[in-house]
Amino acid sequence: MKHAIKAEDAAALVPDGARVLIGGFMGVGSPHRLIDAIVARGTKNLTVIANDTAMPGKGIAKLVSAGCVSTVIASHIGLNPETQQKMIAGEIDVDLVPQGTLVERIRAAGVGLGGILTPTGIGTLVEEGKPKITVDGRDYLLETPIHADFALISAYRADYVGNLEYALTAHNFNPIMALAGDTVIAEPHHIVPVGVIPPDSVKTPGILVDHLLERQPDGS
Repeated sequence: MKHAIKAEDAAALVPDGARVLIGGFMGVGSPHRLIDAIVARGTKNLTVIANDTAMPGKGIAKLVSAGCVSTVIASHIGLNPETQQKMIAGEIDVDLVPQGTLVERIRAAGVGLGGILTPTGIGTLVEEGKPKITVDGRDYLLETPIHADFALISAYRADYVGNLEYALTAHNFNPIMALAGDTVIAEPHHIVPVGVIPPDSVKTPGILVDHLLERQPDGS
């Protein structure tokens, strides 16, 4: 059985300078209570690995606004002007990675691969400094795995042993990120007895989950 912890206790586990994978797509599927707790704690110099930095005032954008982030590895930052401004001002380093390449690099870390081969970026500035491999006459870039100290993810439901079920677009990054973090902290909307979640709906098995956030008083 997992012992559910408070959001502030979970945030205290994430030290300054940590590399954190954060699930979500434009804030959908992000662990919002945990993000708020990290902001309140004042954690600094985080490397945030995510699809995007959401929109002002939402999700990961709160970390950016609070000065918690020193580096962003993401597929785009176009929805968050503050991230763009901080990048231009030199306050945040931004590494833009094509979306498919990003998720595959995270998956590679999770399943123990030494990297992935992709044609994306061939013939552009992206290929500078990266190994190039030719397979059947076609050139590919070798992209290295992306691993993190923590994976901070949201789930629709968790059971008492930490099995996770996701809903709708939260499937995009959360299950993959749960594979690639040394410590996985999950923020479920509901916590239910073992057996309530159908086995074929479990996308992240409890063995991968280190901590669950307790539910809010209203059950959310």
